[in-house]
Amino acid sequence: MLLKNNISADYIKSLSIEQRRRLCAEIRSLLVKTVTETGGHLASNLGTVELTVAMHSVFTTPEDKFVFDVGHQAYTHKLITGRIMKMNTLRRENGLSGFPKSQESEHDSFIGGHSSISISAALGIAKGMQLRGDNHSVVAVIGDGALTGGEAYEGMNNAGKSDCNIIVVLNENEMSISKNTGALALYLAQMRSTQKYYRTKNSVKSVLSKTPVIGKGIGAAMKGTKQMLKYAIYKSNLFENFGFKYLGPIDGHNLEELTEALSVAKMMQQPCLVHVYTKKGKGYEPAEINSGEYHGISPKNAVRYEGRNFTETFGQSLYTISEKDEHICAITAAMKYGTGLQYFAKEFPQRFFDVGIAESHAVTFAAGLAATGFIPVFAVYSSFLQRSFDQLVHDCSIEKRHIVLGCDRAGFVGEDGETHHGVFDVPMLTSIPGAVVYSPSDTKELEFCLNEAIYTDDGVAAVRYPRGC
Repeated sequence: MLLKNNISADYIKSLSIEQRRRLCAEIRSLLVKTVTETGGHLASNLGTVELTVAMHSVFTTPEDKFVFDVGHQAYTHKLITGRIMKMNTLRRENGLSGFPKSQESEHDSFIGGHSSISISAALGIAKGMQLRGDNHSVVAVIGDGALTGGEAYEGMNNAGKSDCNIIVVLNENEMSISKNTGALALYLAQMRSTQKYYRTKNSVKSVLSKTPVIGKGIGAAMKGTKQMLKYAIYKSNLFENFGFKYLGPIDGHNLEELTEALSVAKMMQQPCLVHVYTKKGKGYEPAEINSGEYHGISPKNAVRYEGRNFTETFGQSLYTISEKDEHICAITAAMKYGTGLQYFAKEFPQRFFDVGIAESHAVTFAAGLAATGFIPVFAVYSSFLQRSFDQLVHDCSIEKRHIVLGCDRAGFVGEDGETHHGVFDVPMLTSIPGAVVYSPSDTKELEFCLNEAIYTDDGVAAVRYPRGC
């Protein structure tokens, strides 16, 4: 057994590559055993085991800083940084948080309960360290799902042109919670499928390494043409255009490749993006087959409610109403199943829109639909709606655009903790001129309130309801 109670980054650094591979397998077994008992985010953590082990093999926290985006992929990080004995308290009262939390450990440099924040936070940390004369690295780990959020690009725009020692690790697994959609997903898929450059590079490197004397000279000369070869195949690289040095794409389950790429990025001492691709749910067949279902799972002893809960009632009620009204559109921010919109999406795909993790865009997009005579319904977790306050005020309220909000997970949500509590929607929405807020007490009342919000009100109408029955 390589997985010990006193596991640490120093211990991992002392292991051979083969031992680290075995350690990754043991970590996966522990994650499956623990998370199926306590509940939590399973598939996302199984996908980042090798990546996290490689990061701790190359960097040293808390001197080097890690910012996870979103933090539901940080369980292995918690194991490695002295919290293995507390894993059975995950997401329980007085136990470990389901996300990185600076009050919990000095190794958690920034909270990570909402998405798309890591690059902005990492740049701020890197600049602060630079001002203090500290040249340690800051690593932001962001998924391709979180990269659909606008703040990620605001962060990249500033980070790429900075002189800070910041490394962005883009973990591409083609998923957020629902499957990724949009132009970025297509762009990344195209980059992954373009293997010609990497096959050419590796074969030439292999031949030259076996050619005495002249091989080294030619290899050095070819470094100058490598960029030309890249651009001949890719035409353009989004991340290099932002100012980052780009490394990848790299197999996110190959420890040797990951360690080498991260070591190179560390040596660069400038903005660098390491593009890795991983399999969400890796190593646990049920989670690999259905990573959406195993994204977040309930505790083993959780009380099961027989019947329709609020989310299912909302989704099925919207579907029923929309059967008779072709003006109704449904919008989600990468949460089709989490908000119950799968029924609508299957039957009315032309009127269903998954905008990615982009709640601000979703609200203004809804206002645009409303301007053309449609009735948009945006189903969103209450906590995530907070990102759209400005758009609700300026783009919806002033010209009284009629949009309907399905505010799921309103109130306290239990295990997910303070980053997911929906406690600000009432004061936020009631401060918006003309907004109407419904708070049904049961599922039958929810059906009535949704119908009223769609057909009786104008302007912003919100129906808020809790998680569960």
